[in-house]
Amino acid sequence: MKKVFICGRKEERANYAQALEHCGLQPVFSGFPADSENCSALLLPGGGDLDPALYRQENQGSRNVDRSLDEKELELVRSFCKKNKPILGICRGMQVLNVAFGGDLVQELPTASAHCWEKETGDKRHRIQARPKSFLHKIYGNEFFVNSAHHQGIGQPAQGFQVAAWSNDGVVEGMEWTERKIFAVQWHPERMTLLHLREDMVDGMALFSFFAKHII
Repeated sequence: MKKVFICGRKEERANYAQALEHCGLQPVFSGFPADSENCSALLLPGGGDLDPALYRQENQGSRNVDRSLDEKELELVRSFCKKNKPILGICRGMQVLNVAFGGDLVQELPTASAHCWEKETGDKRHRIQARPKSFLHKIYGNEFFVNSAHHQGIGQPAQGFQVAAWSNDGVVEGMEWTERKIFAVQWHPERMTLLHLREDMVDGMALFSFFAKHII
């Protein structure tokens, strides 16, 4: 069974574990990058904001910053890329990937209220449009609905990446670097599948299944 590394604790990432296991993959959870040595792929999950110093900005609204986690995940990106192993970035994970390759972030989206999680409503829901021939277009088609739980977003995309999807307000919702087998989304597919499957959104399992096919 192919192993997928996730930096963190399993009890805090249960949705990711269930989705990967449903695809026949074995998630490996650890706070130590060295434990990823025998893993075939990397999943970068959602979470708090990155330290803006990592993309040459002052803190202008970033919160729940964990510099130690940032550095661990950036180290993991470098390691897995060097070995040409697939990477899937989800929400914060997409932002980590962009920063790892020299891009930057918008610390507070002008339209953050349409994207951020709120206690009263939970995840937001909105439509996104996929770039033709992108991995998301192949999986879900031209336009589809997803969940949303972020207040930051991609600023300048890093060199090498292609934007794969946008929301109606222009926020980047997906990125890919096909040659490196790196794929990323700004939404949370692990909260759109199995017991969390919703009739008003696409099935997140299709994305995990797509990723699984790239793991050798």
